[in-house]
Amino acid sequence: MTPRRQRMWAIGLALAGIVLAATLTLRAMKDNMMFFIPVSDVVAGEFPEGRTFRVGGLVVDGSVHREPGSLEMEFRVTDLRCELPVRYTGVLPDLFREGQGVVAHGRIGAEGDFVADTILAKHDENYMAPEVAESLAEHVSEKTAGLAEGSAECDNP
Repeated sequence: MTPRRQRMWAIGLALAGIVLAATLTLRAMKDNMMFFIPVSDVVAGEFPEGRTFRVGGLVVDGSVHREPGSLEMEFRVTDLRCELPVRYTGVLPDLFREGQGVVAHGRIGAEGDFVADTILAKHDENYMAPEVAESLAEHVSEKTAGLAEGSAECDNP
């Protein structure tokens, strides 16, 4: 084999390796990508079926229910327009409480509620996840405009 042919084989194999590595990386990123979906969109049925996603908002006052001695709990999250029931099994962050912002990672369960794998609570009085803050601000302005026009509220189950 001539030196030129050897170089061409080496370049071809290197390019094939780069293409394979890029393909595998992009595929792994697609499988692990997690989308943020506003509560109103989830209630309306606009969420990825069979995939995990994030939902965030404020924990509704009086909605947290946990059996004594159990790690299973239920609560509702709102974006000030709609409410979504959330089920979670595990230890909650220390800052989790009613009326505070949370982001839940999980998927929609068989009963139509959100089954969370992870719960994240905001870490101080001023911070809120950008997606949650944007969603809340959008729904506050919609709610204000809706009250002026007399439009209907979200239909929660």
